Amino acid sequence: MIMKNIILFDTESLHLELLPLTFTRPISDIRFGIFTIREKWEQMYPGNYSYKTNDYLAKKYPLQTDDNNYFIAGNICPDKELIQELDKLSEQESLFYNDELIAFYGTLDAFQENDFGVVHPLKNEPLSLRKLYDIFINNNIALERDYKIITSKKQSAPLPASNRVIGNPNFEDGTPKIFIEPGASIECVTLNVTQGPIYIGKDTEIMENSSIRAPFAACEHVVVNMGTKIYGATTLGPYCKVGGELNNVIMQAYSNKGHDGFLGNAVIGEWCNLGAGTNASNLKNDYSEIKLWNYPSRRFLRTGLQFCGLIMGDHSKAGINCMFNTATVLGVGVNVHGSGFPRNFVASFSEGGTAGFSDVPLSKFFSIAERMMARRGKVLTEVDRAIFEAIHDETENLK
Repeated sequence: MIMKNIILFDTESLHLELLPLTFTRPISDIRFGIFTIREKWEQMYPGNYSYKTNDYLAKKYPLQTDDNNYFIAGNICPDKELIQELDKLSEQESLFYNDELIAFYGTLDAFQENDFGVVHPLKNEPLSLRKLYDIFINNNIALERDYKIITSKKQSAPLPASNRVIGNPNFEDGTPKIFIEPGASIECVTLNVTQGPIYIGKDTEIMENSSIRAPFAACEHVVVNMGTKIYGATTLGPYCKVGGELNNVIMQAYSNKGHDGFLGNAVIGEWCNLGAGTNASNLKNDYSEIKLWNYPSRRFLRTGLQFCGLIMGDHSKAGINCMFNTATVLGVGVNVHGSGFPRNFVASFSEGGTAGFSDVPLSKFFSIAERMMARRGKVLTEVDRAIFEAIHDETENLK
């Protein structure tokens, strides 16, 4: 069987719109639901996958081409209708939703020259990421779709009798609302499935007296500490560790919020740490519309939202008892400490608090990152260093 060559492409406008998460990854490597967008495609549309992303990311996320390729927008999630339309494409044909390119089948040269040949309209808007807050606003939809993919292919491990389930344990079609992977440990936990499913990944531990309201996903090797309160739709990426109170939070991977404190309507990158007692507001005291830092325009823009919490780029940290205002954005490699509320946007490679921020030298950043990654048996590679050097060089232009 000949495998399709599939390229998930980023556009410059969406790359900028989804900063700080896309500083360190292609758009399709953002976790949204249970899977990353790339993993969703791999589950639903088998092929050989690669990326067309920013040049400084290309060594870690390389492009692989063939005579003809399926170019698919990296911010778009697959669904049955979209896959059916992809299979209808012939050479030099494309799919558009309104004015947005969704997919193109053809050569790299034609794609780069914007020669999309015969255009076919897509009738229904696919699930996608266009703004940072789409990640938490639509996480419930993405999570339930991913859950159905998982449960259609394998059986859950049994739920131990010490746990309490609130709500009908099955969907109308008989699919169980709780799925447990092998090696997971979950005892004396309250699981409320009235609003959706709960997914417990491989070798994950949910400690006693925790309370979880669906939709919820804990990917592999997650730890949920004793007495944690979690409201959906929340996703904990691989190797994350949490405690305290979380509401509609998406953590990408290898990040910690292990102690008491509130985090809501938030997106946390990889290798982040929130110290004990850290709290992040997700609602303004006057209930007014939230403005969020926008990297392309370099200013705060209206969102139309009433709820938005902390957005945290990779390798950023918050010391104990830190407080964050509603809709605070931290770049990559930020270290916040001290009392009071820091400003609502902190540029990458900055350190400080309410008294002000200073630049973090790359040598210091690398030293911290190496120590944190070593605790999980990971190494900061030369390719990673080159990516952070490129981000550091660009930071002055994005303050």
